[in-house]
Amino acid sequence: MRMALYQPDIPGNAGAMMRTAACLGVGVDIIGPCGFVLSDKQMRRAGMDYLDRLDLTDHASWQSFQDSRAAAANGGRLVVLTTKAETDYAQFSFLPDDILLAGRESAGVPDDVHAAADARLRIPMAPGMRSLNVAAAMSMVLGEALRQMDDFPA
Repeated sequence: MRMALYQPDIPGNAGAMMRTAACLGVGVDIIGPCGFVLSDKQMRRAGMDYLDRLDLTDHASWQSFQDSRAAAANGGRLVVLTTKAETDYAQFSFLPDDILLAGRESAGVPDDVHAAADARLRIPMAPGMRSLNVAAAMSMVLGEALRQMDDFPA
């Protein structure tokens, strides 16, 4: 299981997601360009000292991320978290090699990324609400995926 961050633009949220990944033993793919420098002080503060223990791969672009997936023996399914999805994340059957993709806080992911996804998942919300914080949403979905895999660290 991996998480991917598509062109993250808020360093504190990226740092929080990376800290979560490090603590749960999940790798992270950063798909650039980022809206900040990866060593940004806010991101390091949110990630604390956990980031040094993170399995992190930095991709310069969407295309380089896709090329990396294609070159891997098993690139895994690309599972996009989006408010535009019809499938509830709690009803989805996750696989161990899934890549959970979160978009930018400011814009989500573009249509070509949606089109490349193997699955699109949403988190049900109260009527009239637009979206959760991206780090909170990723944590919820990652928790469910790891629960299904019975793969929480001991």
